Amino acid sequence: MPNLKKHAQLALLYFIIAALLGCVLRFFRVFNIPITYKYIVHAHSHIALLGWVYLALTTLLYKLYLSKAEIGQNYKRIFWFTQFTLVGMLLTFPFQGYALFSIIFSTLFLFASYWFSWFFYKNLPSKFKSTASAKCAKAALFYLLISSIGPWTLGGIMNTLGAESVWYRIAIYFYLHFLYNGWMIMTLVAVYLFILEEHRIAITSKAFKKFYQMLNLGIGLSFFLSTLFAKPSIFLYILGGLGAAFQLCAFYILLKASGSKSVMIAPLFSKFQNKTIQLTVVLLGIKMVMQFLSAIPYFAQLAVTYLDMTIGYLHLTFLGVVTLCLFVFLDFFELLRIKKSFFHLYLVGFALTEILIFYKGITAWAATTLFSAYYPSLAVTSLLILMALIGLLTVNYFRVSLSSKKKLSKN
Repeated sequence: MPNLKKHAQLALLYFIIAALLGCVLRFFRVFNIPITYKYIVHAHSHIALLGWVYLALTTLLYKLYLSKAEIGQNYKRIFWFTQFTLVGMLLTFPFQGYALFSIIFSTLFLFASYWFSWFFYKNLPSKFKSTASAKCAKAALFYLLISSIGPWTLGGIMNTLGAESVWYRIAIYFYLHFLYNGWMIMTLVAVYLFILEEHRIAITSKAFKKFYQMLNLGIGLSFFLSTLFAKPSIFLYILGGLGAAFQLCAFYILLKASGSKSVMIAPLFSKFQNKTIQLTVVLLGIKMVMQFLSAIPYFAQLAVTYLDMTIGYLHLTFLGVVTLCLFVFLDFFELLRIKKSFFHLYLVGFALTEILIFYKGITAWAATTLFSAYYPSLAVTSLLILMALIGLLTVNYFRVSLSSKKKLSKN
């Protein structure tokens, strides 16, 4: 049986490494650091998305659906192969950016994700196959596979059209869009529905069908929002806006069908978890509204012109919506203990960095100057996130170690 608590800790360790790299990027503007900035950006993004988020999500999927199927040894092989690719990326991206060895390891990671997807589809117990949560989990893995089309096309685009081509950026945005709007968000929905199903609070089949259709349609169409930097036909603005609207409607349906009344009848989450879910819903709403606004040419141009607006949006999605959901679910299934003091420190760091990032974008839009201590302030607030994550890992490491010692003493 794989030690899933250790796997969750390892995912958190990758988050710490990504946060550390993020701090290096922040302090780059404060001190003279002998690094290649864009190489650290590549390492930071890959370890955050493929280390922390991917590993946390796959650990949850295994825990929920496959942990009782006696296939632990096969899962361990996939797990350790995935770690090999992640460590390889960590040891190459900071020093060479996109080059031979980093491309090899990131390509091997794609094969690791294919392996896990096949493993999940093959071994999913029959009792889950007709459930709403498993349907979302399978759709999430489908989006994970679809997203990989982006990286596969990059080589051909670079060799024929060059890295400055519009198609090069579209390939990257294709990958990111289906990775976070498809794979990540859909997996989190699957986990939420699984919890409801296990406590017999499943939403009606009619409501789920409407939600599922609208969400998938929204994910597909909203990809066109990622192409608006190229100023395409107004038709694509309309399709992208419809996609964003469908996603908003889908989550409204989900919240209405599974919301507060059902949860109050059979309280599933602790007070802390409930408050965090409520905050996540608010952040998801902000994210969806921003996505919808980007279908309007004026706001689309803002996002293209002022990069900090896009960075703030991405951090809102990954550090806010996705990470807060992961904290709740990992805590709920007792894979990680989310200590309130460190969680609140994380929230403070997240909120302050978001305010500062959007402030910089607004300042550029308004053609005014930043306050003199802006970059040191952003660097220091980023440290709060790092400190919070280190605290969380320390608490969990000693908790698991103490639990293991107790088990050994009993035996």
